[in-house]
Amino acid sequence: MVIWRLPKPDSERPHGYKYRLYYGRDGQRIVSYDNERGKGDHRHVHGVEEPYRLETVDRLIEDFLADVARKEVEDA
Repeated sequence: MVIWRLPKPDSERPHGYKYRLYYGRDGQRIVSYDNERGKGDHRHVHGVEEPYRLETVDRLIEDFLADVARKEVEDA
């Protein structure tokens, strides 16, 4: 997990954060959340990319860890 607080919000990151949360195994992405420039806030779960609405950093981490836990149960 890497989360940066930006000096000031911008049009692509109005919440003022840049982040990259990644969970993978054997070089394969299992779950990730990020907001790379040009794509905005989004997550990758089950090989599908979908929008994500960032509310708070604490909620971001909770949502990410919940997706990781669900994926681990599914793969067990």
